[in-house]
Amino acid sequence: MSIDDRPTRPNQAATLARAHGAFNVVGGLWPLVSRRSFEAIFGSKYDRWLQFTVAGLLAGNGLVQLTAARTPAGLASARRLGLTTAGWLLAIDLIYVPKGTIRKTYLLDAAMEIGWLAAWQGRYGRIEST
Repeated sequence: MSIDDRPTRPNQAATLARAHGAFNVVGGLWPLVSRRSFEAIFGSKYDRWLQFTVAGLLAGNGLVQLTAARTPAGLASARRLGLTTAGWLLAIDLIYVPKGTIRKTYLLDAAMEIGWLAAWQGRYGRIEST
């Protein structure tokens, strides 16, 4: 049995869920807590309601990941939510940066989202069935 074939311990997947959840909570709360610093890095937003909506949804996703990490079924949900959230955020970054709609600094977010996708698809993101 190779290292990659070994089942992941639930605590490893839970750690990943909590880390990704915390990342999403912080990312979601940032523009709500300090719009000025967020926009200094990622550019001015014209539709404030949309900025706040996305921020709230991202923070909510993160909270679900943080709390779901307590049970095997919750971990599976946290994984699905993590893959979906990271995938969509990555897609938006890769579509709208080249068009010039959003700043190139969103490529930093794209790199992070690739990391989350890789982590969830890798050994630590596999959930042991019980």
